[in-house]
Amino acid sequence: PVGFPVQFRVVGPDTQMVRKIAREVEAVVASSPKVRDVQLDWNDPVRAMKVQIDQDKARALGLTPSDVSMVTQTVMNGATLSQLREREDLIDIVARAVPQERLSLDTLKDINLYTRQGTVVPLSQVATVQHELEEPVLWRRNRDMAITVRADVKDGEQGVTATQEIRPMLKDIQAKLPSGYRIDVGGAVEESAKANDALLAVVPLMLGTIMLLLMLQLQDFSRMWMVLLTAPLGLIGVVPALLAFQAPLGFVAILGIIALGGMIMRNSVILIDQIQIEINEGRDPWNAVLDAAIHRTRPVVLAAAAAVLAMIPLTSSVFWGPMAIAIMGGLTVATLLTIFFVPALFAAWFKLRRHQPADGTDPAQGQLVPTA
Repeated sequence: PVGFPVQFRVVGPDTQMVRKIAREVEAVVASSPKVRDVQLDWNDPVRAMKVQIDQDKARALGLTPSDVSMVTQTVMNGATLSQLREREDLIDIVARAVPQERLSLDTLKDINLYTRQGTVVPLSQVATVQHELEEPVLWRRNRDMAITVRADVKDGEQGVTATQEIRPMLKDIQAKLPSGYRIDVGGAVEESAKANDALLAVVPLMLGTIMLLLMLQLQDFSRMWMVLLTAPLGLIGVVPALLAFQAPLGFVAILGIIALGGMIMRNSVILIDQIQIEINEGRDPWNAVLDAAIHRTRPVVLAAAAAVLAMIPLTSSVFWGPMAIAIMGGLTVATLLTIFFVPALFAAWFKLRRHQPADGTDPAQGQLVPTA
């Protein structure tokens, strides 16, 4: 889960400067027609009560910062005096000042502090109490302050598409960033990049496993490489399909392309295996290629049609739509190409030639042909 699909992180050492830059980025993101609910992951500064101790006066009276802190914490937050048992639960008994006293600066200034000599002095004699604005939550990233400008996308929009559209609009802000400050892209783009990296890490293992399985099935290096060469045929149909439906080529679409490659290689294995069966039965290699292509066209087309039709309900999904579109477009084109490309590739790979018998019959048609 990404949370907000559109995210831009403003990172830098100074809190106020980071917030200022984040406000500028927020205004740019909000101007995009594809996003909504633009916000920061930092809340607005809140009013806090700060006690500033005069160290010289406190030491003169025999008070330490911990003494002052203990008294103020007891008044503000309370101190646990005991516990009350109610059946199996223990309930803390907390003593603290009433709300009217806790929220009043004048009352806090008159809090009595007991020195080690037994004298009583008011808090105002050794410290100043005042209200200040401070950040309620501070997020850091690699030890730097980081504010994330985040937004949701409108219905029918993709987080990756919206992010790519907003990035050029931030160039003016990035050009005038002070040294040590930067704007990072997060959200769907960042998560997609992480997923792609994780996917690429297992590609060598995936290819090795595919080659092993093909070798076990075909038991021939030439036929194995022939099947592998048919896998990219799906890209011829994937690109136009994604462009026609304006679907992004993201992580989900890449998953569809990988699955598509497996479907295409399966069809190629079926066709090449049938050719080998025909040849093993004593058929002429040229005729074996033709007969295998004819006999396997219907099952290959029906299997591809079933897969394409099964993807139709997913095309309306914002998340799974790109995968379904990639499979539908790629499998439709690749199936048609496989029926013609694989037999032609097989004949060219093994240098098959049409054999002309001496009796003048056409081996492909079984009919007489004119002879000189």
